[in-house]
Amino acid sequence: MATSPDVTSMALFCDFENVALGVRETHHEKFDIKLVLERLLLKGSIVVKKAYCDWERYKGFKAQMHEASFELIEIPHVRQSGKNSADIRLVVDALHLCYTKSHVNTFVIISGDSDFSPLVSKLRENNKQVIGEGVKESPSDLLIANCDEFIFYDDLVRESGRQSSRREARPPAPPSRRPSQPSANPEDDRRRDEADNRKNKAVELAPQTFEALYSERGDGGKIWASVLKEAIKRRKPDFSESYYGFRSFGGLLEEMQARGFLKMGRDEKSNAFVFRSAGSESGSGGNAATDAPAAPEVLPVVHRAGEPEAREPRGRGARSRGGRR
Repeated sequence: MATSPDVTSMALFCDFENVALGVRETHHEKFDIKLVLERLLLKGSIVVKKAYCDWERYKGFKAQMHEASFELIEIPHVRQSGKNSADIRLVVDALHLCYTKSHVNTFVIISGDSDFSPLVSKLRENNKQVIGEGVKESPSDLLIANCDEFIFYDDLVRESGRQSSRREARPPAPPSRRPSQPSANPEDDRRRDEADNRKNKAVELAPQTFEALYSERGDGGKIWASVLKEAIKRRKPDFSESYYGFRSFGGLLEEMQARGFLKMGRDEKSNAFVFRSAGSESGSGGNAATDAPAAPEVLPVVHRAGEPEAREPRGRGARSRGGRR
């Protein structure tokens, strides 16, 4: 299928051993690749996913990565001096894709290894956008500076925790419009309850995606309804508003507005858009003073090329896998 030039098509290359070491050193409970994918799917479509390491040494992660549709590239660990084989294979595959698949316009390097800096430079030389992702205190400053954007896994974890807190603080869903008298057919009551539960799930999913898009863009403006729906479908490909009990996506947006999660509007051509309701956090539906964070810390911190890196100095130089340099 042909891809429009303004569509972001991403290829992910994961240096998994480097990520696993970073997660271990920063004492995260686990590495959840879904957090990374959900963040990236706000930008566009992911067409390639490859992860490289000696999977015999990281068997506990294979199921998670396989469920996320990664191609697991087995690189046996060899005890000898010289360049890491996984790094070499990753670089070769990324450059091959760069030169043979012109529709792939964005490359994501999930690693903190400074040895990938020449690869990043070559990709950008070929007019590709490069996004880096890694664990704080693990990525080298050289790699971060070379990328167009760098996402820290730690910030994704914190944002996920804040979203969970907002969901818990959210007021309960309005009671279903069930008749005061029980139905003569218990099966009707069961189907009605299932329909209400599906509707509540949709009204929870849509504000979460809206809030993530709002944070990703960072411009505080409106988001077109079509853009919101596309982002939801990238995150959840089987999404269908009819399954959740709405005749159209507009019906879902109207329900979100009725519950106070966001506001709707239309331009002069009757194109629908959504925006935050005044003085409240989208998706919270509660008291703004309670739900809003004390500081504007909604966005996962990213570093863009040419900007100073907003991190505490570590007193270390550029770092590769396992502190090689």
